[in-house]
This record gives sequence, structure tokens and C-alpha cells, in this order.
Amino acid sequence: MKKIIYIILFAFIITVTSKAPSYSITDNIEGYHSDQIFLHQYEEKLPDKVNDNNDGIVSDDEGEDADVRKVFDSLPEGSTEDFEKEDIPKAKKAKISAEERPLLKRMMERNLIRTDIASYLLEDELTFQPKRGPVEKIQFFGAYNGRLSSFWQNGDYDTDYRNNFVQIGVMGRFRNTKTDFKFIVNPHGAHGRNYMQNFVADAFITNNSIPHHQIIIGYSRNQVGKEGGSSSYILPFIMRSQIARNFGSTRALGVRLVGSYDLIDYNLAFNSSDRYFRKWFAGPEFTGWVDFKPLGKTNGKYGNLVIGGGLNAGKNETHYTVGSVYVGYKYKKLWTRFEYGIADGYNGSYVVDKKAQGFYGIVGYKITPKVQLIARYDQFDPDRDVAHNTKREYTAGINWFIKGQALRLILNYVFCQNQNAPNSHRIMVGTQIML
Repeated sequence: MKKIIYIILFAFIITVTSKAPSYSITDNIEGYHSDQIFLHQYEEKLPDKVNDNNDGIVSDDEGEDADVRKVFDSLPEGSTEDFEKEDIPKAKKAKISAEERPLLKRMMERNLIRTDIASYLLEDELTFQPKRGPVEKIQFFGAYNGRLSSFWQNGDYDTDYRNNFVQIGVMGRFRNTKTDFKFIVNPHGAHGRNYMQNFVADAFITNNSIPHHQIIIGYSRNQVGKEGGSSSYILPFIMRSQIARNFGSTRALGVRLVGSYDLIDYNLAFNSSDRYFRKWFAGPEFTGWVDFKPLGKTNGKYGNLVIGGGLNAGKNETHYTVGSVYVGYKYKKLWTRFEYGIADGYNGSYVVDKKAQGFYGIVGYKITPKVQLIARYDQFDPDRDVAHNTKREYTAGINWFIKGQALRLILNYVFCQNQNAPNSHRIMVGTQIML
């Protein structure tokens, strides 16, 4: 615990002395981004012209980073780590206005390339700027992620993590303020929870008044582990890693301070330890995460390195503590990341009082801007006091980003090796559509 406190204090010292601007709160390693919106941060840096070449290139944006596509071409070299600019095919100039072309044709013509952030096929059509009222800008969106699976052996290990989702949401900006909002619902229920407990996915406001910082109030994704706190829209595999499925991938009601600089990012939250609105106040919880970026001032010349760690501790029926460390590196088309988590009790989808630990390592390579090969080794020990119960998963996969994350096909093969159950295999085919 003392080591974590020292890390947080060191983080604040660096942030006070640093003056360099930062474009987003992210670790810039393939697919791991915050779940928040940054409307005002990006708007302050909008160039006079989005694209001087007028070549029709349109980058995508995180559903929670709604204006990033407007400034994509103005970002410094190396800040868009997901692809090389020379790999972007140029779109032909349209002979008629966008409004006159059929909707489906406009959707298919959009040149969405980035895969480290979410993108939306109907972003332009579903974004509005009311002339009056409290809202200055508003965007409606929908997300679908589904899969088909084939299994061998009934002893296959899994958790209750949902591998697909259907969500409907709205995000925007309040007029004459530096405050944004986001609200997402899950129309489908979930096993073990009543309909209303699972109905709200996100419901928060974000204030951007403090330079380099955001204050987030409401119900939002909790940063328990690196992958556990990442948006579901940009995961490289159909299934999260085992430590993310067990320790994290949850939301909590509370207040968060998120900061971003060239050399460091941090995320500090004080929440209710309740999950899915089961109780009004189950107990207090602290979640903190710090990322160090040693190559943050090199403009990507030597790649992108992130070294991070975090702590999640609280009380919900029983005390729990989860610690995590993370390393991610990307150089051109190759990226890797590793994460280790250890828990003395944890509060994921439900409270568990066991001592658990897990580790995963991922390697990914972009063959083309639209085709990605990925592989992962993933192991999890659900109870360190019990011998020979480790569960291992070996996954190989292919991602085909037809339109960035807005239209994506996924193929995963998983070999599940269990010390106390039969081994098994699975093949999963998934798709994602973002409107």
C-alpha cells in the first residue's frame, strides 16, 4: 500500500512540473483507451482546415472522444499509433454532395482506418447542434457486438462475463460550458440481475475546466486493471483476459479525477463499492491507476512505451484489495502488452473473498491497416490457497476492420487448459457494428 501511495505522490510532482500539451487521455497502445469524452479538449486545437489536401480522408473517433476526427490530421507525428499515415488509401472526390448520395453508399464510402478508438458509421447523420436550449451538441449512437461459438469438451472454463452487447446511447456538450455528458443503456437483461440493475451502462458528466484534467461524476467504467477498465468497443479479442473478466470490467458510482501529460497519465476515483445498483451504498472504494510514458516526448520515433500500475480497494460485505502492473509497447505495426493482477478478495461482477492472481501476454501485428493478427497467453489462479487449479487459455485470432471499429469481423480460436477439469477448445466468430 505504501508503494502505491509513493507512486501517486510522484505522479503529482511530475504533473506540476510538466508543461507540454497532451491530446488525449490514453496509453496509446493498441486498443486500450479510456471510456470518457473529450469534446472541449480537442475543440481547442481544431485547425483552420481539417484536410488541406481535400482528399476525402475521414478518421474515426472514440464514441467517448467525439471531436477527435476533426483534428486527426493536425496531431503530431507518432500520436496516432495505430497505423502509418502512408498506409491510408486516398478516397476519390465525390462528384455530388454527401446529402444527395444514398445513406448506405455514404456509410460504405467512409474511410475509417483507426482501430485504437471507436468509430460510428452514422456519426454525421446522428449528430445535431440545436440553436437553442441547454445542449450545444448532441450525438446519438448504437452498438452491436455478437458472436457464434463452437465448443469441444463440456469442461470448458468460462465466467459470467457477457461476450456480446447491444447498447443505445447519447453524448454531447452543454451550451456555454466545458461540461460534457454521456448516457448509455443496455436493452437486453443479464442473468443474475433484474432488468433495471443491468439497464444503465453509463451515466455521467465530465468537466474539462482544469487544463490536462477531467472531473467525472456519475456511473462510469471503473479502472480496475488496464484491460478491465478499457472500453468494450475496442478490445482486440472477443473475450477479455481472465483477470479482466474476474477483477474488473465493471462500472461504479462516484467521482473521478483523470489527468494526462506527455510523460504520465493518472486516474483516481472514489466510488461506492456497489455493482449494478444492487445496494444504495455497499461501502467505500478507492481505485487508482498511474501510467508512465518514458518515450512520450520522442514523437513515436522509438515506438510507444507505457509502464503502469494500479490499486483497487474497498469494502462490500468484506474487505478486498486488487493490485495490477502493466507494460505495453508498440513500434510501427507490431505491438505487445503484458499485465499481472493479484487480489486478496475482489469486487468484479460479484464479491469474492478468495486470494487470486493472473497474468496475460499479447502480441499483435497489422498485416495491412485493415487486417490484424493477434495471439494471447492467459492464465488465472482463482484461489492461491488451493493447489493445481490454474486455468490457462491460448488464443489466436484475426481481426478484419472493414470500417475501423464501426464494422469489424473477428475470428478467435481458444485452447483452454485446466489443471482440475478436462481441457477444451473453442472457435468463436464475432462481429461489431457501430452506428
